Amino acid sequence: MKCPGCGSKAVGKVGPEQYYCWDCFIEYQYHGNRAKLYVVEEDGGLVEF
Repeated sequence: MKCPGCGSKAVGKVGPEQYYCWDCFIEYQYHGNRAKLYVVEEDGGLVEF
C-alpha cells in the first residue's frame, strides 16, 4: 500500500481501516475510493488535512 500523501511505501496499520505514513507523518483512512488525511498533533489528536 502507498501513502496517498507522498506515495511512500513506509505505511503501517494503526487501527481498523486507519494507516500511518512514517515518511510524511500523516494518518489516513479510506472512505470508499476517497482518502481522508490527518495531521497528528503533539497530544495525539488528529486534525483533518
